[in-house]
Amino acid sequence: MPRSKRRAATDMGPGDDDRHFSKRLRNTNSSSRRYSKSDEASSFNHKRCLTWFREYTIPDEPDMLGPEGMEKFCEDIAVEPENVVMLVLAYKMQARQMGFFSQSEWLKGLSELQCDSISKLQTKLDYLRSLLNDPHSFKGIYRYAYDFARDKDQRSMDMETAKAMLQLLLGKHWPLYPQFSQFLEHSKYKVINKDQWCNILEFSRTISHDLSNYDVDGAWPVMLDEFVEWLKASRDETRNS
Repeated sequence: MPRSKRRAATDMGPGDDDRHFSKRLRNTNSSSRRYSKSDEASSFNHKRCLTWFREYTIPDEPDMLGPEGMEKFCEDIAVEPENVVMLVLAYKMQARQMGFFSQSEWLKGLSELQCDSISKLQTKLDYLRSLLNDPHSFKGIYRYAYDFARDKDQRSMDMETAKAMLQLLLGKHWPLYPQFSQFLEHSKYKVINKDQWCNILEFSRTISHDLSNYDVDGAWPVMLDEFVEWLKASRDETRNS
């Protein structure tokens, strides 16, 4: 067997070695090209991400994506502007103002997500939605939403904005949300401050639907004490009618 191998080698013609080398070189180059294309598709490219951002800005404000650009961006990724996933994306960017993404916010969030194209971001939408199911992440998103959505000229959030954000974040998950929304509709409150906002989440997570574990001497904001009184009175009225 060893001699046969040596004969096979010596039987090769003078051009066989060159052809063999050329074939190996072509295979190596082909593999390199395949790797490069695959690598380009999977890796994050800062320049490509910035070019994508520029598709949504105007010449007068190249570093700020505004409401019109936001509308086009949402259309491109096939997500409604009111969809909660847009709030999660803004949270990832730590965007300061609703309806706007600065260049630095865009690059911060999308580099973290490793997205520099529409298709890449679309593959991350389920991941962004999944953050809402993680209690720790949800708490961060909920707290972020207060400063994100409120008018920056005001310390508190106006009631219409607050109700819209509460519906977005708690509407599907808090059994008492419909009653709380109704309470706010008829209450004296015109704004919600940050302490009230944070305690609404805590209340929704800890107080049972029947209010059996509600402590009247607990350190809840007056707004929530009044909600409990209103809800109990409403239930008593329903039972007695």
